Amino acid sequence: MFGLRERRRRRLRETPFPAQWRAIVERGFPLFRRLGADDQAELLGHMQVFLDEKKFEGCGGLQIDDEIRVTIAAQACLLLLHREPHYYPRLVSILVYPHAYVARSAQRLPGGIVSEEPSGRLGESWVDDIVVLAWDAVRTGASDANDGHNVVLHEFAHQLDQEDGTSNGAPILEHRSQYVAWARILGDEFKGLQSAAERGRPSDIDAYGATNAAEFFAVVTEAFFERPAPLRKKHPALYDELKLFYRQDPLALSP
Repeated sequence: MFGLRERRRRRLRETPFPAQWRAIVERGFPLFRRLGADDQAELLGHMQVFLDEKKFEGCGGLQIDDEIRVTIAAQACLLLLHREPHYYPRLVSILVYPHAYVARSAQRLPGGIVSEEPSGRLGESWVDDIVVLAWDAVRTGASDANDGHNVVLHEFAHQLDQEDGTSNGAPILEHRSQYVAWARILGDEFKGLQSAAERGRPSDIDAYGATNAAEFFAVVTEAFFERPAPLRKKHPALYDELKLFYRQDPLALSP
């Protein structure tokens, strides 16, 4: 079964990428144009597998089309370059709303009381099988590769984190020995961001990353790919840890 799946994936990666899909990528995801030819080819190959295996569902009246599917796939597959791709094995469906949507979030109050409050969202990643995205945020994030905000990179970083069934800011690393440095470096940076947020001090890392360790990993993933220069300058150890995990160096990309 495993061998059949891998052969099918290899065939998909080797299938010529549709010209109309590539036009969507080049038009809507300018970061793609910074990649070298080999990386572009690898990314397009991963997209073929991703688009074949994942189900897209429109919500709130949105009709799914190639632009939506391809734009999301390009950004999600950027995180897979140079790594052994598992293609987000827990993910089954991607739900896409036209705009920000309202979801109910549970909060535990003193005395064991659980309160559910509605909150507006641009995206979320479930441990089991679903990613939810707002299409207008997806499109905006794809078109501006320098603002440090990208909802697809954020939610699919969560998917990498959740591959082991938990959401704790510690994705599966290649070697067990890497977890020591990961915990120390990302833990120290997370505590520093929490301290800044508690004191109302500005930070070059989005304060939303102070929510918990899982959100911190997702937020710094956005910064790593979209604002690598300031991240490398102010947080060199964090940048190097992310470079080792993603096996990419965004600073090396052509401007």
